[in-house]
Amino acid sequence: MSPSQVEQRESQRSNVSNVSQTLPRVPKRTPMACQFCRGRKLKCDGNRPSCSNCNRRGLPCAFIAVSSQR
Repeated sequence: MSPSQVEQRESQRSNVSNVSQTLPRVPKRTPMACQFCRGRKLKCDGNRPSCSNCNRRGLPCAFIAVSSQR
């Protein structure tokens, strides 16, 4: 094996170990979904006064607090 091939293999090994050490991406959790997104089970971005889903459809966007009963 030539010295350049050895260097390539070593760099490939270090890249593989760096990938395994990174944390997985976790999507940002919105604290509360609007009524439309909740009813359709869509991902609500939580923008106020109107989320992007309601804004795109031209619907009124309503956020109603849900009481926790735990």
